[in-house]
Order: sequence, then structure tokens, then C-alpha cells
Amino acid sequence: MIKIVKSLYIFLGFFFFGLGLLGIILPLLPTTPFLLLASFFFVKGSEKFEIWFKGTDVYKNHLEGFVKNKAMTLKQKLTILIFADCMIAIPFILVDSILIRVILLIIVGYKYYYFIWKIKTVT
Repeated sequence: MIKIVKSLYIFLGFFFFGLGLLGIILPLLPTTPFLLLASFFFVKGSEKFEIWFKGTDVYKNHLEGFVKNKAMTLKQKLTILIFADCMIAIPFILVDSILIRVILLIIVGYKYYYFIWKIKTVT
């Protein structure tokens, strides 16, 4: 069972790594969150793949600064925030519950607070 779970983590790592690579090319997809997910799944799946992933130029160019310094460029922040807002807008529009909408607005507010005050902006 553990082998199946680790294999699933490795598969998801490569899946999100692929989406992260697409995000480098396509401006519509955010690169950083997908690469963060890939890193998470590689860490859970295999030390070998974690070492490989952290040795790639993609990791060094797009994540290493965030992981070491907890800092992002303004473009990275805006891309993540806008993408997340679009994803949150879908249930906000589709759900009629005022309670759910309030919770979603609180999440959006906290997300902006965190990105503005907790993550440094670098050039």
C-alpha cells in the first residue's frame, strides 16, 4: 500500500511539474503554485525525485528564491492572486448561500493580506 501511495505522489509531482512547465510558456497558467505542488509531492514520494527536482533549472529559476527567502516578484504574486481569484469566483457565483459567500470573501481577504504583508516582494 505504501508503494502505491508513493507512486501516486511521484505521478502527481510529474503532473504538476508539467503544468508548471506549461505555465512558463502560457501566461494563463501560474507557474509558481504548480511547481510548489510538484515539490510537495516529490518530497512525499521519493528522496531521489526530490533531489532531482531541486537540481533542475526550473526549480532554481522559479522556486528557490521563494523557498529560501519567502519572497516573490510582483508578477508572480499577481499571477497567483488573479488565478486564485478566478477559481474562487466560480463557487462564489454558483452558490446561493450567503454564508459560503462570506467565507469565500474572508478567504480572499486573508489571501491578499498574506501575499501583501507576509511574502516579501523582490525585483
